[in-house]
Amino acid sequence: MSLLIGYARTSTLEQEAGLDAQLRDLSATGCKKVFSERVSSVAHRDQLDAALDYLRDGDTLVVSKLDRLARSVRDLVAIIDRIEAKGAALRILAMQLDTSTPTGKLMLNVLGSVAQFERELMLERQREGIAKAQIEGRYKGRTPSARNRADEVRALLAEGIGPVEISKRLGIGRTSVHRIMKGDVA
Repeated sequence: MSLLIGYARTSTLEQEAGLDAQLRDLSATGCKKVFSERVSSVAHRDQLDAALDYLRDGDTLVVSKLDRLARSVRDLVAIIDRIEAKGAALRILAMQLDTSTPTGKLMLNVLGSVAQFERELMLERQREGIAKAQIEGRYKGRTPSARNRADEVRALLAEGIGPVEISKRLGIGRTSVHRIMKGDVA
């Protein structure tokens, strides 16, 4: 017996309404099992892995929107490969798209490519805007957080605390702690 398996994701806790809407749509579609998580698309998505592992031959993974599933065309292709290796399909509700049909597969690849193209254009415009603001002296960039915490790092090192623990305690990267240890940060 084939099942509809749902997957819902939001990036932050503030997007609670978005997650609720996804869960409602997946339930209304008839998903018998739903995996959900609050995690950035660039982070490891444990529940997505669990949903993909749960799929069986003939099942369909259902998501509300494409951007809730994949972060790039490469990521999308890898996910689809995992789905197809299980003998399953993908359905994206907002697009009324189902990869169990040849047309659905074609449309998914085209739309995934367009989405990636749009994201690359947006990032290019962002870089151009930053460069212009730098030239005009209006953009200073982010203040390095480790530089402000160098004295605290040195004090903790003096107490014999290791770099990994210092990183956790102060909320800065291990690389930053190592730079401070080497004297690369004033």
